[in-house]
Amino acid sequence: MRHGKKFNHLGRKAPHRKAMLANMACSLIQHKRIKTTVAKAKALRMYIEPLLTKSKDDTTHSRRTVFSYLKQKEAITELFGDVAEKIANRSGGYTRILKISNRLGDNAEMCFIELVDYNEDYKTDKPKRKKTRRRGGKSAEGKKVELAAEVVSGETTAETPESNVEEKTDVVQEEIIETKEETPTEEVQDVVKQETKEEVVKQVKQEEAYSTEVEEEPKEDEKEQVQEAVEESNEETKAEELLETEEVVEEVPVEIEKNTEDIQEEVKVESEKQEEETPPEEEVVNEVQNEQSESEQAVDTQDEKNKEVTDDSNEEEKKQE
Repeated sequence: MRHGKKFNHLGRKAPHRKAMLANMACSLIQHKRIKTTVAKAKALRMYIEPLLTKSKDDTTHSRRTVFSYLKQKEAITELFGDVAEKIANRSGGYTRILKISNRLGDNAEMCFIELVDYNEDYKTDKPKRKKTRRRGGKSAEGKKVELAAEVVSGETTAETPESNVEEKTDVVQEEIIETKEETPTEEVQDVVKQETKEEVVKQVKQEEAYSTEVEEEPKEDEKEQVQEAVEESNEETKAEELLETEEVVEEVPVEIEKNTEDIQEEVKVESEKQEEETPPEEEVVNEVQNEQSESEQAVDTQDEKNKEVTDDSNEEEKKQE
C-alpha cells in the first residue's frame, strides 16, 4: 500500500532511484539539456531545482551539501561557476520540459529537459518598444502637411514668412522626436530642422507660383450666367433625346410590316411551286392501276407460253414411244 507517498518511485528501490537521479542531474548540469521520459523528467525537476537554488550561495557548506547529492566534482565546479552566474537573477523555475514524440519500443512519452537560461530561442528579455501616443489620431507627417497648407493659405504674413515657418517646423520637429523610440542627439535634431524647413519653404514657393498663374475666380453674376447656360444645354439635350426615341419607335413598326409582307409573298411562291410539281391524286391512282393491269397481262402471256412448251414436249415423248 502506498498511502501518503506522493513522489514517483519510478519502479525502483530507493538507492537505485537516488543514484539514477544524481547521474541525470550531473549530465543536465554538464550538457544543459538531456532527453528522457516525462516521468523521469518531472522527478528530476523536483530533485535538481533545490540544488540550483543552493548554488547561488557559494560557500563551503553549500558545496558540501550539494556534493552529498551529486557526488561528482566536475558537476559541482560547473554548477557553482558558470550555471550560478546564469541563474543569479532568476527566483525559481530553472528548468523547462519540452515534450516530443513517443518512443518506438514501448510507446513511452519522451521529452527534453533543459536549463531555461541556456536556450536563447525562448528568451523573453528583449527590450520592449515604447508605446507612442498620437493625439487626435494624426501622424507627424499628416501634421506637417497641414502646417504647410496653413502656410500656403495665407496665415503667414507676406513680409516675414520665414519666422512663421521656423516656428511651425519647431513644432513638427518636437512631434517627430516624441514618436521616435530613442532620444535623438543634437545633430539629428539639426538635420530634422533643416529638412522640415526646406520642405515647408518649397511647398510655399510652389503654391505662390501656382496662384500667380491662375486667373481670378469669376464673380457671382458670371457664375449665375454659367449655371443658366449649363441648365439650358441640359434641357436641349434631353429634348433631342426624346425626339430620337420617338423616331426610333415610329421606324420600328414600319420595318416590321415590311418584313411580314416579304415573308407572305415568299410563302405564296413556294406553295405555287409545290402545286405545279405535285400531280393530282386521280392521275396518280390511274397510273398505278394501269401498271397493275399491264403486269397481270404479262403474267398471263408467260403462263400460256409455258403451257404450249409443255404440250409440245409431251407430244414429242409420245411420238418417240
